[in-house]
Amino acid sequence: MFELSRRFAEEQDQSDPLKTYREQFYFPQRNGKDAIYFCGNSLGLQPKNVKPAIEQELNDWKHHAVEGYWNAENPWLYYQQYCSKPLTKIVGASQEELTVMNTLTVNLHLLLMSFYQPTKQRFKVLMEAGAFPSDQYALETQVRLHGYNPAEAIIEVAPRPGERLIREEDIFEIIERESSSLAIILLGGINYYTGQLFNMQSITEVAHRVGAIVGFDLAHVVGNVPLNLHDWEVDFAVWCSYKYLNGGPGAVGGAFIHEKHALDTNRQRLGGWWGNEESTRFKMEKGFKPKNRAEGWQISTAQVFNMVALKASLELFESAGMAALRDKSIKLTNYLEFLLKHIENIKFEIITPKNCKERGAQLSLLFHEKGREIQQKMTDAGIIVDWREPGVIRISPAPLYNSYGDVFHFYEIIANIDSNA
Repeated sequence: MFELSRRFAEEQDQSDPLKTYREQFYFPQRNGKDAIYFCGNSLGLQPKNVKPAIEQELNDWKHHAVEGYWNAENPWLYYQQYCSKPLTKIVGASQEELTVMNTLTVNLHLLLMSFYQPTKQRFKVLMEAGAFPSDQYALETQVRLHGYNPAEAIIEVAPRPGERLIREEDIFEIIERESSSLAIILLGGINYYTGQLFNMQSITEVAHRVGAIVGFDLAHVVGNVPLNLHDWEVDFAVWCSYKYLNGGPGAVGGAFIHEKHALDTNRQRLGGWWGNEESTRFKMEKGFKPKNRAEGWQISTAQVFNMVALKASLELFESAGMAALRDKSIKLTNYLEFLLKHIENIKFEIITPKNCKERGAQLSLLFHEKGREIQQKMTDAGIIVDWREPGVIRISPAPLYNSYGDVFHFYEIIANIDSNA
């Protein structure tokens, strides 16, 4: 299927239906040319349509001031909806189930306030061992907020001894074992360290059978792997938009609340005026009346300048389509894996699942020694990847702007790295 030649990479790029999107992004420069940027799982590149989009909002602010909420080219009163609408196809949900607000961990806390309602009998939380620290901290503090001991209330599912990945059957075993005490499950849709993609549909089905709520941190999933959150009946999910969605550093986060919960205006939440029913919002009266949609969890005014880059990037996603992006992503990542298997001068282990259906665009290379030095040599050679303690270099070719040529050039460079130097 693949060939170990530059010619093969050039042929694949020529026939790539998404090849023109590469020209719509700015690449950082290294040694006088475009860097090989495989760090979209940490921060996506800047789309070229972001600058004029920001200038549009600056001009509207300049010329309309407060009236920009109604008279801007994109009226600010509804700005979050300009992002939530294109996200419907990316995450598989209705617009009523989506909102764009705050940042990931803030949204996680807000939704845990609504969905983690522990009782004396049902108070435990299941998460993956080695989850991203923010998720660990959020759950730890939420559990304490309700008066429970995290050591007793939080259950971690971990890889078996000698293994790197979590087995799905081990997740199911814990759910069944703790069926009467399990209140909520919170997993990263993709584990940030190993790149393992969890079967969110099957986990949700099993958890619901025992009466548990299911939520996912989709920071490494949204814009990377197609989702169908509504049909899977996931209860809630949160994500950031500065990784695969290219929303810019610190960009606004997103949240999904399934319609069975979003329509329930009696579900507990923290109130704020942007989540209040619009027909009464400007009456400035007592009595919070939440919208009967995910926007009912919004607290503050839409963050226009923190959303504008995401809005611009999502225009490219709408044009390209998630199905085409996922198809190219699988091919790019499989090609990367093929080339990595021909590397003999440096020693590492690919700990990301081999099955392309169990991973996204990321491959995690585990180094037992000299990993930091190897990463620095990659950096010096114009390759931008990232390091995660205690020993992983994460490589992520993003299909919207990376090419087969990038992947092959990466191989050429690291195949000549002297790990003993």
